[in-house]
Amino acid sequence: MFSGIGTGALGLGNEDIQGNVFAALAGPVMGPFAILLSLAVLSSSAASLQSTFVGPARTMLAMGHYKAFPKRFASISPRFKSPGFATVVAAVVAWVFYAVLRVVSTDVLTDTILTLGMMICFYYGVTAFACVWYFRAEAFRNARAFFLKFLAPLIGGVILSVIFVTTVIDSTNPDYGSGSSIGGLGLVFVLAMVLFISGIVLMLVQRRLNPSFFQGKTLTKGTSVD
Repeated sequence: MFSGIGTGALGLGNEDIQGNVFAALAGPVMGPFAILLSLAVLSSSAASLQSTFVGPARTMLAMGHYKAFPKRFASISPRFKSPGFATVVAAVVAWVFYAVLRVVSTDVLTDTILTLGMMICFYYGVTAFACVWYFRAEAFRNARAFFLKFLAPLIGGVILSVIFVTTVIDSTNPDYGSGSSIGGLGLVFVLAMVLFISGIVLMLVQRRLNPSFFQGKTLTKGTSVD
């Protein structure tokens, strides 16, 4: 609204400022209060980074508790009452991951972010279907159980599955994402397959080292009441 979409000095069509439009417009728009915009962006970035490792930390806490992961990940910080070890591990992995990719190539970083979107569709979709299956014995007891434990997660799982499959198909095209490709396949698709294969390998290793979860001994079938 301030400068339009033209190619002028401050226009959004100016390729020289498209990499950081906020920095270019902060001074002209906000004058001496431009620093507030920088603080807002930094705060948003900090929140984004926290969401990057806090979510996985909670996941690893649950996996550690049910022995799908090493027991150490289930440890709770006595001071902060949070999954201390899992949070630190997730933070370090996230930092190293993004730092290395940022140095290697911004295109790889962009494609990796798109790939993570596919992973989110996959594991939330699987979680939705797992909810339907886990609560199958009580899903039709009443209307509330039907909608919250069967219908809602089922619809969510179907929607996420459609998005996931569509994205997988689209990502095989080298034009998807940054336009990079390996062996004629889009880099986003290649990265997704690498993550999937790595996850399967880690799962098989953990199953061999600590099979309790995979044998149904730590998370048993039943109902929420059980």
